[in-house]
Amino acid sequence: MLKTTQIIFGFYPRRIIKNIKSIPWYNRTRRDFLKQMKNNDTAFPLAKNFPCLQDRYDDSGSASGHYFHQDLFIAQELYKKQPKKHVDIGSRIDGFITHVASFREIEVMDIRPLSDTLPNIKFVQADCMGQSMDNYTNYCDSVSSLHAIEHFGLGRYGDPIDVNGHLKGLNNIYNMLQANGIFYFSVPIGPQRIEFNAHRVFSVSYLLEYFRGKYEIESFSFVDDKGDIHRNMILTEDSALSNFNCKYGCGIFVLRKV
Repeated sequence: MLKTTQIIFGFYPRRIIKNIKSIPWYNRTRRDFLKQMKNNDTAFPLAKNFPCLQDRYDDSGSASGHYFHQDLFIAQELYKKQPKKHVDIGSRIDGFITHVASFREIEVMDIRPLSDTLPNIKFVQADCMGQSMDNYTNYCDSVSSLHAIEHFGLGRYGDPIDVNGHLKGLNNIYNMLQANGIFYFSVPIGPQRIEFNAHRVFSVSYLLEYFRGKYEIESFSFVDDKGDIHRNMILTEDSALSNFNCKYGCGIFVLRKV
């Protein structure tokens, strides 16, 4: 119940306690800074207070987690492959999409609007579960969908409620892709379940069964529960059944359409 309250209302007791403990430090350092201002000429007047009480406890940046690793890894793969036409379905604009747009054109489809016009990014607002995707049959030789399919049909992003939304999205992507085209795909992996209305979590075995007869698996990588990436792993029956010991990991597939 506490975790749900934190997600909905943003109530984080540990963070509040840390902030309270940091108030004396903030007041002390502010007094020291004011003393230095009196004894030194400065071109900067002191304006309103803007306490930042957490940052000194953080690392210099985050180089872990699902999005960091998948976005960088698949952008690097695209750079190597250099497809003729690449389309993305629902991946993160401020991560993977901008990585790719730094070196090539990318067409992006998402059910939500994108108000900004950005270099190298062609945006199409579309419901990728819907029949309108019939217009994109054999459309391109390269498709990506990173951490997106798990949301299809759960309504989180304004999409229609559809218990089979993930399958409709995957089938539309398959039809969009030309023969021998590459599909870069990631979703959460672990014991199969729906955590409504956030996402689905897929078992590796379920995904392998879906891919059968549709795709050859060129590579499989995953991000574990600690946020570390394991690249180019061997898919065995035992590892698939155990979901690579993930409860909420991220499976990253490079697939070739057969």
